Amino acid sequence: MSLKSSVDNFKLFFNLRFWASFFMCAFFFSSCKFREKVTLLVHHANIYTVDKTFSTAEAMAIRDGKIIAIGSNDELLKKYEGEEILDAGGKVIFPGFIDAHCHFTGFATDKWKCDLVGTVSWEEIIKRMTEYGKTAPMQWIYGRGWDQNDWTVKEYPDTKILDSLFPDRPVYLKRVDGHAAIANSVALKMAGINAVTKVTGGSIELKNGQPTGILIDNAMDLVERKIPAISDSLAKKYFVEMQATCFAEGLTGVHDCGVSEHTITLIEEAQKAGDLKMKIFALLSDNPDYYDRWIKKGRYKNGRLTVGGFKLYADGALGSRGACLLNEYNDKKGWKGFLLSDSSYYMDKAKKLAGSNLQMCTHAIGDSGNRMLLKIYASVLKGKNNKRWRIEHAQIVNENDFTFFADYSIIPSVQPTHATSDMYWAADRVGAERMKGAYAYKKLLQTNSWMPLGTDFPVEYISPFKTFFAAVVRKDGKDFPAGGFQMENALSRQETIRGMTIWAAKAAFEEKEKGSLEIGKAADFIILDNDLMKCAESTILKTKVIRNYVSGELVFKR
Repeated sequence: MSLKSSVDNFKLFFNLRFWASFFMCAFFFSSCKFREKVTLLVHHANIYTVDKTFSTAEAMAIRDGKIIAIGSNDELLKKYEGEEILDAGGKVIFPGFIDAHCHFTGFATDKWKCDLVGTVSWEEIIKRMTEYGKTAPMQWIYGRGWDQNDWTVKEYPDTKILDSLFPDRPVYLKRVDGHAAIANSVALKMAGINAVTKVTGGSIELKNGQPTGILIDNAMDLVERKIPAISDSLAKKYFVEMQATCFAEGLTGVHDCGVSEHTITLIEEAQKAGDLKMKIFALLSDNPDYYDRWIKKGRYKNGRLTVGGFKLYADGALGSRGACLLNEYNDKKGWKGFLLSDSSYYMDKAKKLAGSNLQMCTHAIGDSGNRMLLKIYASVLKGKNNKRWRIEHAQIVNENDFTFFADYSIIPSVQPTHATSDMYWAADRVGAERMKGAYAYKKLLQTNSWMPLGTDFPVEYISPFKTFFAAVVRKDGKDFPAGGFQMENALSRQETIRGMTIWAAKAAFEEKEKGSLEIGKAADFIILDNDLMKCAESTILKTKVIRNYVSGELVFKR
């Protein structure tokens, strides 16, 4: 072989080695160095996306608080490099739960009050209040959470013992549903309540011609106006403490029902300071001074706060016999409850709100209260629409009135734990016939094919897992009743999860930004130690939140 041939062969060999090395390096760098950077990469998870098909995925990539990709482990691990990488170890991930009806800020600022939830007698309440009175942070002795239906003697007490124990201090004890209270004589005198005081939309119970101390619905306002507010700094501190409890239970968002303008200001201040990370959809309280101002202003969004409408009250609660019924109570002859305002009041507010982008969301418990509001909504909405006006609770609905929800696109917003809390005594109040339209969640869901779910905390406990259990299993925590309560109105597991996530978001016009785990939406998600879609019913209430993320930020870790 000639020298020239040897040189040519060497050049060819060198070129082949060079290009082979080049392509190997190029492949290496393309697969390693040039993977797309993301903030958080979650893999090896069992992700329920809660999209239209309720699909599942294994991994998701998150950047700037939003989901930019969701799919298989192989696909996302090859394409993305995470600043933080989370191996979920096969654990279940759901979108963060959203409570579609609660009292987040109200419950938070109740923290200075004595907790009476779970008390089983008037005597236990007296004992608890006596101890509380020694360290109460205000002159007022304030408690909340009693329920006479949990007592052996299921009757309202009077104020005699409270008067003897606290002759110089005002005492005010609010029932668990917030629709009844007992006040001592000092508090009654401060409020100007006596034997001849009359209240529209409320009642002052009398015995032997004198007030017993029991106040129902609007009568409570006379006393509550006299109770001093806590400081703004303490209120914001309580917001943050309440947030921690909610995050631990798997909530990433709440619909806070009936808040003041001042509370809106405090929420914004706490969020701006970086202390309050909870996503809050607020409904303003039914303050006549607010309507013109907010209708002009319209729907308001600032960061994680949205103000989207008004919360009104049509009637009271079934437990305190303040719910407005078409016919008399089974256990109180001649009594039908009452409306909190004349029907013309609700019609006026409906007409005002109809021309705005704000929602009208009204508490209605009794079949009469529901019928009145449904007819008023119908007269203003005039057919199918996308206003998403809501009936909060829709607890007892006459069989002839379910059609209003479908015909006028009215959204029933329900709380499944109300059914399992009330099932012991509800039939005593309304009888077997009316119970057919009571807590009828499946029938209500079928009217519009979607329905948001909440808890109404602090009326019920915060836990979304109790919501899930009550909706699906329709039993209490002690497995009562056998076979479940009115199981024809139980929801499926998938319906319940949708109600706690995407449908709750939809009820606030926020379904395009959260409520499911899809590309472009906020990375609000929770990791659980139990698969709610497949687990045994007996393990649902034992489910724990392992991690909670809001907009991709870890806000809770067990």
